[in-house]
Parts: sequence; structure tokens; C-alpha cells
Amino acid sequence: MIPHDDIARVLDAQRRFDDAIEGFTDDDVRRMTALPEWTIGHLLTHVARNADSHTRRSEAAARDEVVEQYPGGFEGRAAEIEAGASRSAAALIDDVRVSASTMHRVWGSMPDTAWANVTRDVGGRTRPLADLVLRRWQELEVHAVDLGTGITYRDWSDDFVEQWLPRLRASFADRPATPTGFDDRDELAWLYGRLKGDDLPPLPAWG
Repeated sequence: MIPHDDIARVLDAQRRFDDAIEGFTDDDVRRMTALPEWTIGHLLTHVARNADSHTRRSEAAARDEVVEQYPGGFEGRAAEIEAGASRSAAALIDDVRVSASTMHRVWGSMPDTAWANVTRDVGGRTRPLADLVLRRWQELEVHAVDLGTGITYRDWSDDFVEQWLPRLRASFADRPATPTGFDDRDELAWLYGRLKGDDLPPLPAWG
């Protein structure tokens, strides 16, 4: 059950994410993103708190316990992001890197059997701990596009598209047909809400 390959994917994605934010200034982190009401500061705080959520659930799984992904649920998650968003660029960048480093250290110390233990996400869905590693990979790849540094969904690897397109297709109930002319990357970006247009059909809520 040890997800060695998935952990390697996360390490690679984290390195690239860290490189993308390395030169951010205080002005940069005040810039608005395409995400509703989120600045770069909100985005970086979210990425850091997401890493903490993996650390927390991993440590709980090692104790054969189940804990909430975010203390206080959705409201607690939003409050933590808002509280951290206005920090300096240096503080935000350090938070992203330290939280990720702590997460990887905890993953490296996990008992083998703990990877099969149950975890719960903020929406109440349960999964084995091993399945969470790919979800951290998803966070980094998708939010790298949101940084506005020139990284686009066309930069996603074949591996990422092959791993996540089937999952996204399955996550939508009664979704409209894929727009004509889309390749797999276009479709995945559309399903993630990172490819938009007035001529594209709206997507239903996530399933």
C-alpha cells in the first residue's frame, strides 16, 4: 500500500511549485487570481494549510484514528485562509515550503500498515490514506496554473492527464458532452474550471 510513485510525483510537483513562487514580492502576493475573491496570498495560504491537512490526517492514521481534514470544517478552512492571506511574500513562501517539508517528513515515517487506514475529507468522504497522496499532487498541479506566472494547463504532464482525466470524468454526474475539438488536456482543464468560455457548456456540481 505504500504509494512510492505517488509520493515521487508530489515531490516533483512541489519543487516546481516552489520554483514558481520563489521570486514573488509583496506586490505579487496582493494580486488577484482568477479564483473568486482570492489573491495570491489566499492561494499560497490554502496550499500550505492543505499540506497541514495531509500531515494531520497522516499522523492520525498512524495512531489508527480519524480526524477532520480542517479544524472547524469548511468554515474553519476559510477562516485559516483569510487569516493568513495578508502576510508578506517571504512569510507566505516560507509557509508553503515548511508545511510541505513537514508533510513529506511525516509520510516518510509512516508505518507501512497505516497507509490502508481510513481518512476523512472536509466534505465527509472517506478514503484510505494512500489515496490522499495523489490528491496533494492534484492540488499542486492545478494551483500552479492559478499562480499567473505563465504556467498553463498545457504544461501538465501526460502522466497527470492520464491519472486525473478519468477521475474527473467520473466525478461529474450528467455532465455535458466534451466540446468539439478538445484534446485530453483541454477537457481536463475544462472539468477543473481552468478553461472557460462563453461558448462552453456549463458544468454541473461536483459529484
